[in-house]
Amino acid sequence: MGQTIKGLLALSLSTIAVHAMYIIVIRPKAMMMEALAAQGQPELTRSIWIILKDFEQEVCFILMFWAMFLIFDKIMQITKSSFLFDVDFLKDNDLSPSNIKQVLAELDSMKHDLADAPLIRVLRSSLRRFLVAGDIHSASEVVESECAALANKNEAENSMIRYLIWAVPSIGFIGTVRGIGEALSRADEALAGNISGMTSSLGVAFNSTLVALVISIVLMFLLHQLQRLQDSLIVSVNDYLQQKVLDRLSKASSG
Repeated sequence: MGQTIKGLLALSLSTIAVHAMYIIVIRPKAMMMEALAAQGQPELTRSIWIILKDFEQEVCFILMFWAMFLIFDKIMQITKSSFLFDVDFLKDNDLSPSNIKQVLAELDSMKHDLADAPLIRVLRSSLRRFLVAGDIHSASEVVESECAALANKNEAENSMIRYLIWAVPSIGFIGTVRGIGEALSRADEALAGNISGMTSSLGVAFNSTLVALVISIVLMFLLHQLQRLQDSLIVSVNDYLQQKVLDRLSKASSG
């Protein structure tokens, strides 16, 4: 399944699940807490249900779960192919052109998911360059360029996650503007002695900002963990190629 389709499916499921939770649980409980607060229990206005009840918070949670899916999907892609670093693909064979071609044939026949793993892609490219150019320097250049391309690819693929992390506090700020605007529109009521409408609107403003900032902190932490794994993957690919491939090819060429 393509990454775009998976992402859209995750967005749809996140929207349905969060909206259902708001309709079934959060908003009914918030209405109950507001009714109790109106009867003389003002401390209930800081209930978690009232803090979460507004539309902006709902959108923030939808985007949060979508971003979390994108992050964990990438983490799973990295971890499920980590065992490849324990495999010796050259198998201590005589690194003659015929044996290298046999290794390439085995790599090409791997399952699609494994064949697209960064280690396998870089390994194939370096071995093919060595067969064509016949020198270790060309193969080493391929490893460097492929690792740089992998870093750029990771950076580009993370752009959607970074956009969602930016969008969450922005939506919270929209709630802040909406709440302050409603509060100002009820200023005449406050001057007349009824401040309940103004305080309710200010609650919308502050609650949306609070929820959005907490969500953005969580997503930023997860993004940094993903980037740490991606950087470690590039380092591991480079180390594997240097130690288990290029060093052997260099010894075979000099021998």
